[in-house]
Amino acid sequence: MPRLRALALTWLLVSACGTTRLIPNTRVPDTSENREVIDVCERYRHALEARDSVTLLALASPKYWEDGGTPKPDDDYGYDGLRHVLADRLARLKSVRYEMEYRTVRIRGNRAEVDVYIDASFQLTTGSGDQYRHFTEYNRLELEYDGKRWLFTRGM
Repeated sequence: MPRLRALALTWLLVSACGTTRLIPNTRVPDTSENREVIDVCERYRHALEARDSVTLLALASPKYWEDGGTPKPDDDYGYDGLRHVLADRLARLKSVRYEMEYRTVRIRGNRAEVDVYIDASFQLTTGSGDQYRHFTEYNRLELEYDGKRWLFTRGM
């Protein structure tokens, strides 16, 4: 009899796990908080494709910080540095295609982490003519809820 109960419990757990609704075209459970965070990420993605630095800056927290991914501090920057990075990089772009596959969203209190797979291509204007680039990578976007809205603190 204990074996039958264990089997029934296992079936119930598997059935319950299999009914989790996902946000369409993602691997993320469909909750109002997850949708809210992904909506902000989609606004970021659309603003990047439109090369809209005003909207991109409006989506960034005053606490924004990037460490540049190296141990050297000279490539780190905050919100003011983000303004310069965006102005420089967006000015050189002629076109952008930027897709994000949402893999996970983790919300803890007023902080969220969003793991994405990025597939992007863009056209750059350079002194020697236009260049075309394509890249794919995994990235983690970090956001913070300021009491009114979700803002990026890292990963843009």
